[in-house]
Amino acid sequence: MAVVDGIVMAPKHCAFENCTDDLANACGGAFCAFHENKYGSECCWHTCQNQKLSGSQSCQQHQPQWKNYVQSHSCANLLVGEQMPWQIATSQNTQAHDEETPPDRPKDHYFGPSKFYCVETICAPCGVVIAWDLFDKSESSTQILDFLETVYPTQEPRPTYICIDKACLSWEEWKKTTRFIVDTYHYMNHQVSDAMCQKWCNPAPLDGSAPNLVAFNTQVCCGFESILKRMTLNNFKWFLHTMLFYHTRYVVNKQN
Repeated sequence: MAVVDGIVMAPKHCAFENCTDDLANACGGAFCAFHENKYGSECCWHTCQNQKLSGSQSCQQHQPQWKNYVQSHSCANLLVGEQMPWQIATSQNTQAHDEETPPDRPKDHYFGPSKFYCVETICAPCGVVIAWDLFDKSESSTQILDFLETVYPTQEPRPTYICIDKACLSWEEWKKTTRFIVDTYHYMNHQVSDAMCQKWCNPAPLDGSAPNLVAFNTQVCCGFESILKRMTLNNFKWFLHTMLFYHTRYVVNKQN
């Protein structure tokens, strides 16, 4: 069995469309080295090719938009509502069903860098991390399936069960080898009228079809999010991979 889940963390990357390279300047820059060299002197308002003003990311024409961006991204605004690791969450958003993420609208500007949407992990139930990846714009079932197919390119090593919150939308393509189930948190929030979910994605079916399957909640939170999201992209990848490696080695040693 494998558990697939996404943790929302936001390392920054190049703002240019469909570019996920590291920033040339992690302290205030918006582009990678390639796009900084190509567009760094131009106004960062999308489609504008005027030269930007010194100490600004826009030309004279788009100064109002630039000033609004600076104001909305000031320290005072960014700290409002930010949850510290030691604080108790006061609210929790629930979703009746995990629908596909709507397509992104085109960017109006490149004033600031883009952010990855989440870190997606594949773990064994014992806690061993099998694989991880960064998802850029969303956590769609298509991206998850592509990730799984990269880790399991052939049918032989595929796990018998995969626990994933979007199982209702994606299990059909793997039905020859694997049964997709949702975790208890999502199962309780899915519609009773969803016959496919009730029959095939139940984490603890009562018909005796999976007596060794134990229901559990895969939802996790990361107390280090506020630190990680401020790292450069390469430092983020190195730190996360190293910590997951040490975690996995600890789990394996504990089992032995």
